[in-house]
Amino acid sequence: MSSVRRKRAAPDVAVVGTGVIGRSWIVVFARAGCQTRVFDSDPKQLRKALAWLEEDLQLDRKDGFLSVEQSAAIRRRITLHRQLGDALRGVSYVQESGPEKMELKQALYQELDRQAEPKAILASSTSGLNMSEIARGLNGAHRCIVAHPVNPPHLIPVVEVLPGRETDPQVVKRTAAFLKGMGQKPVLMNHYVKDFLLNRMQAALIREAVQLVEHGVTDVDGVDAVIRDGLGLRWALMGPFGVANTNADGGVREYFTRYREAYIEGMNDLYPTPSFDDAMIERLGRATDKMTGRVPRAKIRRWRDRMIHKIRALKERDSPS
Repeated sequence: MSSVRRKRAAPDVAVVGTGVIGRSWIVVFARAGCQTRVFDSDPKQLRKALAWLEEDLQLDRKDGFLSVEQSAAIRRRITLHRQLGDALRGVSYVQESGPEKMELKQALYQELDRQAEPKAILASSTSGLNMSEIARGLNGAHRCIVAHPVNPPHLIPVVEVLPGRETDPQVVKRTAAFLKGMGQKPVLMNHYVKDFLLNRMQAALIREAVQLVEHGVTDVDGVDAVIRDGLGLRWALMGPFGVANTNADGGVREYFTRYREAYIEGMNDLYPTPSFDDAMIERLGRATDKMTGRVPRAKIRRWRDRMIHKIRALKERDSPS
C-alpha cells in the first residue's frame, strides 16, 4: 500500500522462516506498526531476506509508495534473531513460513508450541497442508491455525484462514481480526480441502491452459492474452460470481439460467489433467521466453509490484459502494 498503517499498541509478532513468503510477511507486519521479530534457522537465508527487504524499501521510496521517514520506521520495527526462543519472546502472534513438508512442519510446531508465549497464536503459511495433522498431539493444538497468503502478501491482501480440528473458535476470530488489522483480507474456510481455495482454482485454470497449448489450439501468448487483456481485467475487480452478476441485466440468476447449458457443455468438454512432463515444461519455457522478450524477471516482477500498488490504491479510492 502507499502509506504506513499506524496502530496504537500494535502487538509484537514473530516471523519464522524467511523465504519468499516469510520475507514478505515481515513487511506486512512492520508496515502495520508491529515490532517484528524475525528468525530463520539458516543464517544465509536470513541475510538474503534482509537484503531483499532493504532493496524493496528502496524501490518503494523511488517509486513514491513510501517516504524516507515511512521506510525508516518500517526498518526500525524489524529485529533479527539467531535463536528461535529469542524471536518468540513476548509475541502474541507467530507467522510460520517454513518448508512445505509435513514432517518438518510437525517438528517446527513442536518447538513453536514449546517456546512461544502460552496465549500466542501459531499461524502457518502452508499452501496445502492440513493443520489437523501439523498440530496432531500438541498440547497447544487449540491455538494452531492456517493463515495462507497469496504471494506476495505485502502486495496481495487475501489470506485463507483455516482451523484444524482442535483449533479454538476464539483463535479463528482473533486471527481474522488481527489479519484485518494488518491490512489483509482474511477469507474463512469452513473445512479442509486439499490446496485450499485459491490454488484449487488456479490449478483448474493452469490445467486447461497447458492443454490448450499442447493441443495446438493457441500458443502461450494467446493463453496469457485472454487472461491478461481479457478475463484478468474483470477479475482484478470482482470474482466469477460478481462478474456473472454484472453480465446480465437480471444479475447472476438470469446469467446462469441463460447460459446454464452452455456452461455444462463447456465444463464437460474441458481437457483432463495434462502429462506436464519435462518436455512440455521446456516447451512452455521457450514460448514464455519469447513472449517476454527475455526481459529480466526482476524487472518484470518490479513492474508487477508497481502495478499492484496502483491497482489497489485505485480500487480503494473508487469503490462502487
